Amino acid sequence: MKLDGIHHITAITGDALGNVDFYARVLGLRLVKKSVNQDDPTVYHLFYADENASPGADLTFFEYPGAARGKAGAGMVHRIVWRVASESALEFWANRLGPGGTAVERQPGWLRFADPEGLQFELRVVQTADAPLVAEHPEIPAEMAIQGFHAVRAFTSDPGRSRRFLEGTLGFERAEHGAFEARGEQRGSFYTYDPSSEPGLSGAGTVHHVAWATGRDEDHPAWRDRVIRGGGQPTPIIDRFYFRSIYFREPSGVLFEIATHSPGFTADEPLESLGEAISLPPSYERLRPQLEAALTPLPNPRKDWVKAPGAS
Repeated sequence: MKLDGIHHITAITGDALGNVDFYARVLGLRLVKKSVNQDDPTVYHLFYADENASPGADLTFFEYPGAARGKAGAGMVHRIVWRVASESALEFWANRLGPGGTAVERQPGWLRFADPEGLQFELRVVQTADAPLVAEHPEIPAEMAIQGFHAVRAFTSDPGRSRRFLEGTLGFERAEHGAFEARGEQRGSFYTYDPSSEPGLSGAGTVHHVAWATGRDEDHPAWRDRVIRGGGQPTPIIDRFYFRSIYFREPSGVLFEIATHSPGFTADEPLESLGEAISLPPSYERLRPQLEAALTPLPNPRKDWVKAPGAS
């Protein structure tokens, strides 16, 4: 069994309106699902991805309105790395982010920045056979667009602590510069540690968990058994309606999820109108009037779009 790289990454925001503005308008990701946190349905769960809502491009946020900023520490992911196609793409993003008030740091091959709540990102020029996972945006040419996840970087007080679990249990392989690669038949991505013993604080601008994609959905129960044999303590398989999940902490403390590819985000909405209305799993549909009254109204970021010449 092999994992098909990163399935999705879930973070925390204290401001859903600002979150939609930054990720959909500025970064050009597609808002593919407006749903609720299934463990706390009074708050949003927002999903951004490529045009087809593909695993491998899915960045999600729990909104806790007014949440204080957190701080990444040991046992937490501290940076998300996206792929872009070229140095020209980095130049495009430097010119798009900087004048808008987002500080950027650029070196040959990469560009770093943070979202308005401090969540850390890197755009990296990557040559890969993996299909680019690109969203349409009227101001962003397809060749400049973000192409899906490349890696996550986590803090740990002991970089060697998790090696046996990652390699022996989850099937990651050692890569350059101390990274671990999860690569399946469809795609792959990397997991890297940076040393830190500083404690973290969960809050706005921090990563909640990283989910890895099971290569074949039918292997999902076997992954749970494998985690148990490796010394992990996974949850039971949880039906999240759009995919099935197990959760556990790897030995360095980072919260992992293994998620299936199917049924996917078109289980309850057609592809062309994803993210326009609030979507609720069937078990929460009876609560729709109360939830819609409690959740902050969010705009459709694609309303009144006018495509610019050369944009995707």
